[in-house]
Amino acid sequence: MYSIFNACKKSRLLNSNLLINKNINNNSRSFITVVTNPITLKQDVKTFGPFPEYVKIVEVGPRDGLQNEKQIVPTNVKIDLINRLAGTGLSVVEATSFVSPKWVPQMADCKEVMAGIKHVPGVSYPTLTPNLQGFKSALESGAKEIALFAAASESFSKKNINVTIEESLARYKDVCDAAKENDIKIRGYVSCVLGCPYEGRISVEKVAEVSRKLYEFGCYEISLGDTIGIGTPGATFKMLSAVSKEIPLANLAVHFHDTYGQALANILTALQFGVSTVDSSVAGLGGCPYAVGASGNVATEDVLYMMKDLGIDCKVNLDKVLDISLWISDILGKTPSSKVSLALSHKNQRTCK
Repeated sequence: MYSIFNACKKSRLLNSNLLINKNINNNSRSFITVVTNPITLKQDVKTFGPFPEYVKIVEVGPRDGLQNEKQIVPTNVKIDLINRLAGTGLSVVEATSFVSPKWVPQMADCKEVMAGIKHVPGVSYPTLTPNLQGFKSALESGAKEIALFAAASESFSKKNINVTIEESLARYKDVCDAAKENDIKIRGYVSCVLGCPYEGRISVEKVAEVSRKLYEFGCYEISLGDTIGIGTPGATFKMLSAVSKEIPLANLAVHFHDTYGQALANILTALQFGVSTVDSSVAGLGGCPYAVGASGNVATEDVLYMMKDLGIDCKVNLDKVLDISLWISDILGKTPSSKVSLALSHKNQRTCK
């Protein structure tokens, strides 16, 4: 491995915050040399090793994707979507939310959805449970894993759930305690890790603090969400640098929206950093109501296509995901936001099934 500091001096990227140099080692697996603040940087060169051999994909389409649809999606379609996704090799398919139907009417059929899915052995079906009432309902519906959402932005927390960050964490501690008593796995989400629609850039120290508290409460995995899709590889690197000081990389996941077209680049940065769990949504379903023109989640099929070329095994059948992408998009009356889905459907004249 060699330093690229000298090359930086002559580069037009001299004043940038991040420079990535890609090389190939003897096993044809990639690594990068990351240089931060290249002008003053001789002592601050960090090298990352090869990509992980396996990456877990957490499919969030049935919950995070569909909850933003204006028209209510029929319960049988939601059940069919979840069952189809569980048949692709995915080990995690986020199913629904146990939230007030007044605030999220799309998830009003959460109990019916949980009762209708097949519950394939080896597949986890997390449900969002923002409070004790939601947790109790999820437990009664047979949920074996729950998910909690905190925010790194004070303004976003107040706008989204009408409480401060500290108040939300106190609420989530009660939920975590109840979950542990019932042997229920807990996954934690942190929103606005790279930017907030109200506050702009968010302190990486705040992201690390909120993440650490959720981890201490008992969340086995913390998913770091770029809620409005404003992040870049440089910002992703800095954020992960801060959070990984508090939480082992094996317990971190990334969750990117593709508003600025940076999602795959950000995921690549996270993989090089050592993260091996990625959230994504079939057909790129989802969106952010707080940013005009905001795109949905990064598409599962786009992530799988990139992983395949990198030699990373996700144990998920891309062809099956592509079929599901076109099928659900047709039902919803929209075009998939996935570039891979669009390209391959035209190339192969793929039809919805």
